[in-house]
Amino acid sequence: MTKQLLLVRHAQAEAENNVQKDFERELNTTGYADASRMGKYLAGKSICLDAVFSSPAHRAYTTSQLLTEQLGFNFDSIGFDNDIYETSVRKLMRLINGLHEKLATVMIVGHNPHLTYLAEFLTHEEIGNIPTCGVVAITFDGLPWEAISDATGKVAWFDFPEKFRNGQ
Repeated sequence: MTKQLLLVRHAQAEAENNVQKDFERELNTTGYADASRMGKYLAGKSICLDAVFSSPAHRAYTTSQLLTEQLGFNFDSIGFDNDIYETSVRKLMRLINGLHEKLATVMIVGHNPHLTYLAEFLTHEEIGNIPTCGVVAITFDGLPWEAISDATGKVAWFDFPEKFRNGQ
């Protein structure tokens, strides 16, 4: 069975400041619009999620809420994991390698630079930077989740809101 992993960077958030903690940063107006737009885009691609895991940071939480709303995925079923907020490729790989085999399509909503590092590690393709609310879809042919590792995946597609704003 082909597995699909969707790596989603949270949508655009308010700028960092000395008053608000990083964890509590909210989406800005562009972020709200982009998350809804990308959710509609994913729904148009007939994405059927089996599981969603997200950083509990407010900007990722809200992004996952807006995306799953468009996709008809039960928000209460999202797994919020602090290891996605304060993460590393190793921690993200531990999550991926521990997924149940019945899951075919899984979304992880998190932060850069680690999502970009993970995408490049899994595919050995140069991603450079996943923009805010960008989605990298990676497929794994015939591998169980526990066997997914370095260069075992292929980028199926990579889209982000800026592509649509420019009419591409």
